[in-house]
Amino acid sequence: MAEQTVRWGILATGGIAAAFAADLVDLPDAEITAVASRRRESAEAFGERFGAARAYGDWESLAADEDIDVVYVATPHSAHRAAAGLCLEAGRNVLCEKPFTLNLRETEELVALAREHDRFLMEAMWMYCNPLVRRLKALVNDGAIGEVRTVQADFGLAGPFPAAHRLRDPALGGGALLDLGVYPVSFAQLLLGEPDAVAGSALLSPEGVDLQTGAVLSWESGAMAALHCSIVGGTGGTASVTGSRGRIDVPSGFFHPERFVLRRDGRDPEEFPADPADGPRTTLRHEAVEVMRALRAGEKESPLVPLEGSLAVMRTLDALRERIGVRYPAEAVAATV
Repeated sequence: MAEQTVRWGILATGGIAAAFAADLVDLPDAEITAVASRRRESAEAFGERFGAARAYGDWESLAADEDIDVVYVATPHSAHRAAAGLCLEAGRNVLCEKPFTLNLRETEELVALAREHDRFLMEAMWMYCNPLVRRLKALVNDGAIGEVRTVQADFGLAGPFPAAHRLRDPALGGGALLDLGVYPVSFAQLLLGEPDAVAGSALLSPEGVDLQTGAVLSWESGAMAALHCSIVGGTGGTASVTGSRGRIDVPSGFFHPERFVLRRDGRDPEEFPADPADGPRTTLRHEAVEVMRALRAGEKESPLVPLEGSLAVMRTLDALRERIGVRYPAEAVAATV
């Protein structure tokens, strides 16, 4: 029996929006109904490319379109609060790119709006929906390596990025931490929950964003996480989870792995490869499938990417930015209002 088609609206037309739309096109129970950009010509070109029935030159028209079941917000994260908030207030369900917002306050506001309007809301943390990451978490939860003692993870891009690039623009929430560091932080908290203490150090750019950040998170259990992100050095994207009776190593691309290795004390290593049937490792389809499953079930949030988990990650990111001294212009404006 065919599943009911879910009608998507795409808000923004950049690279991540195109990647998501390409995966939606391959899902038989998904339809791209409309797309919006602040430039109508961009929306029309995107709509023609991906078969959208309607293209809007403003966000408000997309938010008001009652033929849309859910909106995917793919703007830079500095605009997530405005774009996702507009859609929620108009009664649309929302999948919002990560990091959820610039800061905890904005995330709290979106969660409050979703609950006020009884709408579905989810952060597009595709890592949490990845089948192999879910398998890794299940093994950890089942005690395959005993009690978790340490988590290590890194994500760095080689660059160099010029000062005008969005990754170095404070007005766009630039820096390594929010764009890349959200992955190591989210990985650690997927396995250990919200930390009890946060420490960090960073190299800042002349513009005042972090070029690379190191973080140590700790829990009352004694567990610790050593995390790193960078936009001035390409890293291996590795991760390791060490427990009291073994270890799991992800040799590369931990947020969309090709494989991981389980090393239990006294036993031969066990390799867990990705299933080719799950699609390419860069696919975003798993998060789209989860959103559609939740909508059909009448759920207002996903158990794979719960809102409290997104709030907890934003609390950690806020704490780290406080430690390293990164503050964005929009936050200074908000503080004076």
